[in-house]
Amino acid sequence: MTTPTDARDTTTDRSQLLDTFVTNSPWGGSRSEALAGDASRRRYHRLIDETSGRTAILMDAPPQAGEDVRPFVKVDKYLSGIGLSAPEIYAADAQLGFLILEDFGTDLYDQVCLRKPDLEPHLYDAAVDALVTLCSAELMQGLEDYVPRMTDLALSSYDWYVEPILGRDMIDEKIASQAVLQSLIKSLGTHRVTILRDYHAQNLLWLPDRDGAARVGQLDFQDAMLGPIAYDLISLTTDARRDVSEEIRNRCVTRFCDQLGLNRVDFMREAAICSVQRNLRILMVFARMSLHFGRTSYIDLIPRVWEHLQRDLDHPDLTQLATLLRKHLPEPDTSALNTLKEKCGTIPTLQ
Repeated sequence: MTTPTDARDTTTDRSQLLDTFVTNSPWGGSRSEALAGDASRRRYHRLIDETSGRTAILMDAPPQAGEDVRPFVKVDKYLSGIGLSAPEIYAADAQLGFLILEDFGTDLYDQVCLRKPDLEPHLYDAAVDALVTLCSAELMQGLEDYVPRMTDLALSSYDWYVEPILGRDMIDEKIASQAVLQSLIKSLGTHRVTILRDYHAQNLLWLPDRDGAARVGQLDFQDAMLGPIAYDLISLTTDARRDVSEEIRNRCVTRFCDQLGLNRVDFMREAAICSVQRNLRILMVFARMSLHFGRTSYIDLIPRVWEHLQRDLDHPDLTQLATLLRKHLPEPDTSALNTLKEKCGTIPTLQ
């Protein structure tokens, strides 16, 4: 691992620090190509060794912007240790937030499914198998329990989605929903597995030359926590960025439950609760990405999230919560979405 001696990390000298890090690494002299980023403040580049043709991924995660590569490194080591495909770390400077990683290529799940629809069932089978491996492994040590945070994160949607659209305080409605949702989340029980929390088609890469669960390249797992066993499966099957057919959803649930010996009825109840929580949280995240960070493209994803939410609220055990949320939350019609877009970048923080 390479550590530059200059530990300063300001806006003006970060580019120089990055150049120094790469130069002092085994990838010094390589050509750099910028890659599309994600919802974080991290930036990515593909490093290309023009002599050998080898490539790697450079992650730039500025600590001054709240990024921290240390959780990524720890989870990466854990996933590799249980036989999953997390990228090898070629060089790292945790203090400055620089990593050089194994390049898994460009075959993201959503792109492969688009190009070769006949492969979609096989890709999702492999993704489920990777989750089975994760759920069957010993818990990763040192992770926070996600369950105590689930209610507050979900109901932040009132602050970032509901109130900006309706233009009024919704504290009483939020409190009413909180009591019901919290009770449902408590009913999930105490069994925990390691969850990656953002397990979907744009964070998975198809690696067909590998075997079994290792055929799934893992990305964006630094926010791993301990949580309910259904959580990552519903992240995969209620994808906010692409439509997953009912056939594929059912196939995934069946494969997952069969391999782990789970009761399907009990699992579907847990999945509905986790999915409602997750999709409420995503409503908050997508609205916040526009209102706070000025990234309006996330608003266009909200209708799909809404459809997922409505479907899971139809579970008979969620009737009370469904009544409240369908009364309180505005449907993301054209008017509501335009209201969010008009407020793009205008809310620096919530008071």
